[in-house]
Amino acid sequence: MYNLSNFIDGRLIASTSKRESPIYNPSTGSKIGNCPLSNNNDLNNVIESSLDAFKRWSVYTPLKRSRVLSKYKDLVSSNLDLLATLVSKEHGKTIEDAKGSITRGIEVIEFACGIPHLLKGEFSQNVGTSIDSWSIKYPLGVTAGITPFNFPAMVPMWMFPLSIACGNCFILKPSEKNPSTAIKLAELFSEAGLPDGVFNVINGDKEIVDLIIQAPEIQSISFVGSTNVAKYIYENAARNFKRVQALGGAKNHLVVMPDANLEQVVDGIIGAAFGSAGERCMAVSVAVAVGNVADELVERVNTKAQVLKVSPGTDKDSDMGPLISREHLEKVRNYINLGVEEGAKLVLDGRDYRLQGYEEGYFIGPTIFDNVTKDMKIYQDEIFGPVLSVIRVDSYNDAISLVNSHKYGNGTSIYTNNGDVARDFTTNSNIGMVGVNVPIPVPMAFHSFGGWKQSLFGDHSMHGSQGINFYTKQKTITSRWPTSINSGAEFIMPTN
Repeated sequence: MYNLSNFIDGRLIASTSKRESPIYNPSTGSKIGNCPLSNNNDLNNVIESSLDAFKRWSVYTPLKRSRVLSKYKDLVSSNLDLLATLVSKEHGKTIEDAKGSITRGIEVIEFACGIPHLLKGEFSQNVGTSIDSWSIKYPLGVTAGITPFNFPAMVPMWMFPLSIACGNCFILKPSEKNPSTAIKLAELFSEAGLPDGVFNVINGDKEIVDLIIQAPEIQSISFVGSTNVAKYIYENAARNFKRVQALGGAKNHLVVMPDANLEQVVDGIIGAAFGSAGERCMAVSVAVAVGNVADELVERVNTKAQVLKVSPGTDKDSDMGPLISREHLEKVRNYINLGVEEGAKLVLDGRDYRLQGYEEGYFIGPTIFDNVTKDMKIYQDEIFGPVLSVIRVDSYNDAISLVNSHKYGNGTSIYTNNGDVARDFTTNSNIGMVGVNVPIPVPMAFHSFGGWKQSLFGDHSMHGSQGINFYTKQKTITSRWPTSINSGAEFIMPTN
């Protein structure tokens, strides 16, 4: 049993709040720690620390910031096993899956190390006669991130390395379900030489989220989570004059054309639908079977899914760990119950999965529905569990129409050997991230991550060039040095 603190001004500081939230091991269902639910006094301490640090950090040259980030990257890499163990213990995902997600976070740090180049502005000589103009990127000040339980390392690392590289200070509010990884990431950054107060971590629930939204000193909020909460944060943070990037829910479709390589398709679906117990915003939750491919597709996916090993994430042979909480387990089970009531064909039922020695763990097995229709709730809603819905359509046009008509627009993929079909799909699908013969089209750090429609609120995606733009404000300077000739006053807009 352990009790967490906040990380403020380079050290662990106990919350002044009396409220706390239990931390559970999802594999056993046992309580393993307590997370403080911070209050306004705690946030004021964090803001004071951040404002003071910003005065010093913002005048560091980009090259000096890059060197601190480079040391940080090395420290995170050398502590990969420790971080993965923390993720697995409080989230439940397998150690190898945790390592993979942390590696994707490290890639953002690597990208941020190029900040001397990324912050370069634009220069135009002679925009008018003997007049030059150029732009400069400036940090915003104090920025904040509110992150979900499913990626306690990767998603924060989509945010704070870029914000800090741009010269900002960053306040992280991790999920109260698994906050230990965030604390360790902050400690490692201090070890790398980051000045105290540049990166603070405050634990809490909705109360602290609302205080972050209301705090005038905080200039921007980055968020990843459900669409309902993303909307709430976007609307209220904008009302408080903050920049917002809020990533919401998803219902990712994988379209299977009749000419696709079925072996590749099945492997892709198995990993993308059931990996991390489906608790990924880029998980494949809908397989769209085009034409006569459906029967064989369902049979093959069902056969492979039945031999997946569902066990604690610490089991090196585990393919899939438990869900995050008992409440979420019941939510996923209820959706499966609903799918049966709605008339979908339950091909594989994971509701009654039991693991000897871990009977109180939050385990559920892979679940497959066939003959799902677009009016069913199991199709419309994000279940966020290892539940795959198969929809059968007659043609490619039916498939892309189905993809485009859904309220979410996070990610989608198509499997085909037809270049014309693939090109049409990538061009005309109204989705933010698209894959061709790739099941989970998550962009690398030097591209931007973000969906369309109700999967993203705000004008900027995560990391890549859009991340740099989000965490900076631009100043444009127009300059002319006087000559000995006085041309007199001008009363018209200069045009040459």
